Amino acid sequence: MKAMKRERNGGIWDFELGIAPASGGEDLILGLDGGTTSTVCICMPVFPFNDGSLPPDPPPVLARAIAGCSNHNSVGETAARETLEHVMAEALSKSGSTRSSVRAVCLAVSGVNHPTDQERILNWLREIFPNDVRCFVHNDAVAAMASGTMGKLHGCVLIAGTGTITYGYTEDGREARAAGAGPVLGDWGSGYGIAAMALTSVIRAYDGRGPQTKLTSSILQELKLSSPDELIGWTYADSSWARIAALVPVVVSCAEGGDEVANGILLDAVQELAESVKAVVSRLGLCGEDGKDTCPLVMVGGVLEANRKWDIGKEVINRVSKEFPGMHPIRPKVEPAVGAALLAWNFLKEES
Repeated sequence: MKAMKRERNGGIWDFELGIAPASGGEDLILGLDGGTTSTVCICMPVFPFNDGSLPPDPPPVLARAIAGCSNHNSVGETAARETLEHVMAEALSKSGSTRSSVRAVCLAVSGVNHPTDQERILNWLREIFPNDVRCFVHNDAVAAMASGTMGKLHGCVLIAGTGTITYGYTEDGREARAAGAGPVLGDWGSGYGIAAMALTSVIRAYDGRGPQTKLTSSILQELKLSSPDELIGWTYADSSWARIAALVPVVVSCAEGGDEVANGILLDAVQELAESVKAVVSRLGLCGEDGKDTCPLVMVGGVLEANRKWDIGKEVINRVSKEFPGMHPIRPKVEPAVGAALLAWNFLKEES
């Protein structure tokens, strides 16, 4: 029987006391996708590692848990760790299992931008799980990529939700990224970037420094405010990225209604997102020397969802395809947390 680690966070793992230790039962993988808005953990069984075997499509999910932000740059390291530990414990509890059943954990979170970030989180995971559990830590872009490629790391992934980042991976293990530096350093094209530009445009119009725009009345109505003056207090009362980014649907509606300012903001966002994809593809040569080789482009995030007349994702693809006609857009059928679990399964398969 696997020895459980010392409790770091009293009470979170108490549910294990009422579950009999696993003995020859089903082995499990935990896949986590931690973004700026929410964190999802899924519990997946370990499939057989037969030669040439592929995971079921779609793979079975035994349990799913969701929590808040786990980006340490946004909420701080202590809060991020607590969120991650809570969501893992909840997923295992829902599946009726304990840490003794876990073979691997793949944690993919935004804010993991350097090997020191990975090592810090890996050390923390090793404090929680038995020594023989394989632990993997990546940026959340890795899980997003894997969700579109069934756990394979090859191609390009564009995430555009509250934040944005583009990652690319070659079959020989090289990788590159663009954007994803956060709002202070220019997260343009993200939900936060779009909404922040809209708020700025409202203030500029109110001051007389910019053109009048439907964004003013629409945003004030959405926030139940009576004057642009009140936007300053609203913004700085809680400047969390997700809270600002929630205004993106208002911007899209105004653009669909013919507002030139809103339309310009979305066009700028499309340009920024397309440039980040093209930069990564060029650096890694993902589409070959002539730019015509086929390469998957996994597209993830609320900003890219194809459910509006003003389709940001479609416009990004159109711009990228002019330079790289071989780019093949993929809208994942499974969520990034499942992608993280599939990535862990592939790692286990390679080691078996």
